[in-house]
Amino acid sequence: EMSTNANHDANENANVTVTVENEDVGPDVVDVVVNETAVASNVTMSAFDENEGEKQEVVEEEEEFGVAIAKKKFGRKLRNRNSLNIKRKVTHAMFGLFFASLNQIVPRAKFVPGMTILTGATLFMELMRYRRGFGWMNHALHFVLGSALRKQEMEGKFTGSFYYFLGVTTTAHFFPGTPATLGIIQLALADPSASYFGRQTRHIYWSRIENGLLGFGRNKGVLGFLGGALFCVPFNYLILSSAKWSSIAEVIPPASTLLKSSLFLGLSGAFADLAVPTPALTMPNKVLGIRVPPFHVDDNFVVPLFSAFACTEFFKFMGWSGLQLSSLMFTK
Repeated sequence: EMSTNANHDANENANVTVTVENEDVGPDVVDVVVNETAVASNVTMSAFDENEGEKQEVVEEEEEFGVAIAKKKFGRKLRNRNSLNIKRKVTHAMFGLFFASLNQIVPRAKFVPGMTILTGATLFMELMRYRRGFGWMNHALHFVLGSALRKQEMEGKFTGSFYYFLGVTTTAHFFPGTPATLGIIQLALADPSASYFGRQTRHIYWSRIENGLLGFGRNKGVLGFLGGALFCVPFNYLILSSAKWSSIAEVIPPASTLLKSSLFLGLSGAFADLAVPTPALTMPNKVLGIRVPPFHVDDNFVVPLFSAFACTEFFKFMGWSGLQLSSLMFTK
């Protein structure tokens, strides 16, 4: 009997359990389940955010450590942007003439992809050279460029190389051969020469543009602008006089026309350089709490683009749109 009663009680308990499990769950129970699920989800997301935050902090610490090492090893050996630094200007000009020549010789279908790869590789270097394990990039950069680098370029800022390559790539992509080549020539010559003449005449107060107009021309000078434009004239004249005029005209335009055109091209390059303020407009360290690279508005990007655009419009006005330059540019 005791065994029978025990079995009977067990069956009743089982029935009760089944009944409870099969009954509809009340709204209070549902709220509890939902709340518990939400809490668990929040805890998970919180843990994820904490992990991401920790990773971000680690990256920032690595970069700060890398900047400190580069600053200690190389920054003290380099000069700031206020220095004349003739070696940097000569290097700047030689690279520009080299890329302008390549743009003339190498087909556009190969030149633009090649420059894109070079620009992408340079960006990768800029993003990684302060990280742990990539310090060798700073050693290589200093070995190749040496004193042509600026002090701030080893203190966390991008070098001018990235913007230089980006400017050449973008100009060659958006403009046909001749305007692109002439735009790159203005980058090679107007930019460093305007800087040189600006440094040499910085003591002439009336020529200085202090705060500029909404940043336009800030801390630059009118005499530097004019010096940069005039410096480009003889080079532009040689290029235009050596061009293949037979493709668009029966005779070469008179020397006075070529001189005026050369001056216009030089003025366009120097004007673009003048428009970029010093120091450059730089993105904030963080946007919406997210750390961003130190991108800034750079004259190495602005000058060739604006010059190529001005050249395109000027050639349309003069009826020279189909003009082809000599492969060697300065000689027929």
